[in-house]
Amino acid sequence: MTDPATPEQTSLPLHVVEESALETFMGGLAPAHRAWAEASRFTGALGQVLVLPDASGRPEAAAVGYGSVASRARGRFHLAAAATTLPEADWRLEGLADRRAIEEEALGWRLASYRFDRYKAAKPPRARLLTPPSVDGARLDAIAAGESLTRDLINTPASDMGPEDLEAAVGTLATRHGASVEVTVGDDLQAANFPMIHAVGRASPRAPRLIDLRWGSDGPTLTLVGKGVCFDTGGLNIKTGGFMSLMKKDMGGAATVLGLASMIMALGLKLRLRVLIPAVENVIAGNALKPKDILKSRKGLTVEVNDTDAEGRLVLADALALADEEKPDLIVSMATLTGAARVAVGPDLAPFYSDDEPLAAALSAAGARVADPVWRLPFWAPYDSVIEPDIADLDNAPGFGFAGSITAALFLRRFVTACPRYAHFDIYGWQPTAAPARPKGGVGQGARALLDALPGVLGL
Repeated sequence: MTDPATPEQTSLPLHVVEESALETFMGGLAPAHRAWAEASRFTGALGQVLVLPDASGRPEAAAVGYGSVASRARGRFHLAAAATTLPEADWRLEGLADRRAIEEEALGWRLASYRFDRYKAAKPPRARLLTPPSVDGARLDAIAAGESLTRDLINTPASDMGPEDLEAAVGTLATRHGASVEVTVGDDLQAANFPMIHAVGRASPRAPRLIDLRWGSDGPTLTLVGKGVCFDTGGLNIKTGGFMSLMKKDMGGAATVLGLASMIMALGLKLRLRVLIPAVENVIAGNALKPKDILKSRKGLTVEVNDTDAEGRLVLADALALADEEKPDLIVSMATLTGAARVAVGPDLAPFYSDDEPLAAALSAAGARVADPVWRLPFWAPYDSVIEPDIADLDNAPGFGFAGSITAALFLRRFVTACPRYAHFDIYGWQPTAAPARPKGGVGQGARALLDALPGVLGL
């Protein structure tokens, strides 16, 4: 009796062919395969797929075009598109030598398998890519699982992803990894001195809450703070229909820090992790927050509310003040905070802010390494006066007319004064059109860059 063949033994070669190496590749083919490739006009153009059949017509090998350095610079996860076009089989990469590129493409293939199937059946690609021996498959699996969690949370409509549902999702994640969770709900927020979280969320019949997850007992301390506005009507400064249509994604910051937390815990990083999520709905009722109200924050700073649609910074401020009281080694906030950030850099880049030069450099370098592009914007001190109104310490929506992402970041920085290192990400959290490894819909931004940078930043 013979042993069953392993996937490695039965896998088919997937040749990665750059345009400049086309002749070398063609010269190594059997005459029949070369004739087929020529008849198929295979050129090695980026994303072009060629299946090479055996004598019976079954696939024996395949090639995928890898274009040129210039064409690859215009995107990422280039081989992931082949996952949906190749026939069902176990495939192994051939002809890709750069380890970073191999890791990116192996991760991209995993991300391309994501399907949001909560409400409609959806099948993943049939083609399976074997993990190349030069990369850590378990690490890539943990990263892909964290990204899938982020996408699922963002893609779920507010009818099934209110504050209580977000709390349940955190509880499920905590149970999986042995973390603890404490939650402060409704009027208890007032008693616990989280007045701005309460003020933003009090008009909703789904009670606001602060979710506090902790994991790990050794190592440096990291606190992640994610904006959890489960739906944002704009409050009394109500949005128009077009601007409200995507507001189920306004908890994208919370979804992204939870995806990152999932990666950190699954990989067992030696640190002490805390995740704070102010979870609210910003809706309209008789007790809704009003323009020109003045709130006293947890930190004691007063805030004039000039726009109830600038609510994300209010709930983040109370959570950041709590995070700061513990003086962790690093605080990171993530939020779908401003349209100004989208105007500045578009949907593909995740802008971030930090006064810490080594931290900023580490994040930028990590983003380039792991195909998770981030871009540093400045905490521009000359604009600090813009967020200082006449009758309160801070203004949540100054009528400056410029630099909306910067002034929002400056607002948040006022609530982090004890922690030595702070970074804020103003993300979009949404893929507007499908791209390799990123279907249209919710998407994580900045999490993989942070994960890659953490060992150096925190000395792990």
